[in-house]
Amino acid sequence: MDRSGSFFFTRLQYESGDWDTDQRMPSNLLNSLVEYTTIEVDTTENIIPLSSDELFKCPFCYISGHKLVQFTQKERSNFKKYVENGGFVFADDCNHDIDGLFAKSFERQMVDIFGDEALNKIPNNHRIYSSFFDFEDGPPTTSQELNGWGDDIVHDYLKAIEVDGRIGVLYSNKDYGCEWDYDFRNKRWYKFDNTKFAVNIVIYALTS
Repeated sequence: MDRSGSFFFTRLQYESGDWDTDQRMPSNLLNSLVEYTTIEVDTTENIIPLSSDELFKCPFCYISGHKLVQFTQKERSNFKKYVENGGFVFADDCNHDIDGLFAKSFERQMVDIFGDEALNKIPNNHRIYSSFFDFEDGPPTTSQELNGWGDDIVHDYLKAIEVDGRIGVLYSNKDYGCEWDYDFRNKRWYKFDNTKFAVNIVIYALTS
């Protein structure tokens, strides 16, 4: 995998569930990095199996879905090794529902891999909310939450697994993937560019 030093977005493919969600989100996120930062960006989405050792060449990984998450032994081993050795995974629940199948099964996988106390709410003054743009109230709300989809709750927090004081797994029930799943050229119709928080996430991952 030769990306010539550019930042590239990696989507993790896992054997269970439905990993191939919000297909336009990566190009939208990458466009925002080009628009707002000076980071050199490879605009081609990278998709790799979680079981592949190519994982360890990736600076930033994304995992999402609606359905059951049940990692294989190799997927579990790679996930743990990647995170504990400085990797960053952004995990997003497409159901935007803390009681949904993805949420319950993904959180169970995190318990099995990292232990009962590893996944915790992060405070809304965490550095990830000011790593580039300022989000004084913590994680921005998505339209799915405001429309009462999922569990009909606005989640005013994100969760994370931290390793040596830095986030290794950022976990969201807010469904940012679907929120950002539109052609980046349509952003001109938005009063506020809702992908700005995606920039924060990437900047945090690259600088922590």
